[in-house]
Amino acid sequence: MQIEIEYCVPCGYLPRAADAQTKLLETFGNRLESVTLKTGRKGVFTFRADGEVIYEKPQEFSIDAIIARVRELLPAEELPAGAGVQAEGRTLLAGKLA
Repeated sequence: MQIEIEYCVPCGYLPRAADAQTKLLETFGNRLESVTLKTGRKGVFTFRADGEVIYEKPQEFSIDAIIARVRELLPAEELPAGAGVQAEGRTLLAGKLA
């Protein structure tokens, strides 16, 4: 699944969009193909999952509701205990996972 977060640059939504991107990747890890940020204007703050709008301003923003919607749309699969991002298959680089 591809998630796109379109945010208004002049409105200063980048920090919120980046935080949401991080939370989605931490939650779902490799189950998502991508979580991309797309610049926009005119107050836009929209989340799309494979092109389907799953959140759009002016609805009240809730990252938990967005995560719940993404979970509903993903094919059923058990997440390992501890969540989405796994160290398996990655190299330790300078004390951090690469």
